[in-house]
Amino acid sequence: MTDLLLRRVSPSRPAAQDEQDYDVIGPQGFVIGRIFKSIASPPGAPRAWTMASPTHGYKSTREAAMQAFARS
Repeated sequence: MTDLLLRRVSPSRPAAQDEQDYDVIGPQGFVIGRIFKSIASPPGAPRAWTMASPTHGYKSTREAAMQAFARS
C-alpha cells in the first residue's frame, strides 16, 4: 500500500484524542502527520487526517485516511 506507518500517540501528549489517535511515520522514520477521529468531521467521514502543512481531509475509515494521506 504505502511506506507509511501508524503509531498510536501517547495519552499524555498534548492534544491527544484517544486510542484512535495516530502519528503517521514517513519512510525516513519521522512523524509527518496525524490521523484521528474528529468530532468536527462531516457526516459519514469521522477520520481526519492532516500533514505538517495545511493539507488535510476527512475519510470514513482509518485505512481510507491512510490512502488519502499517502496520495498527498
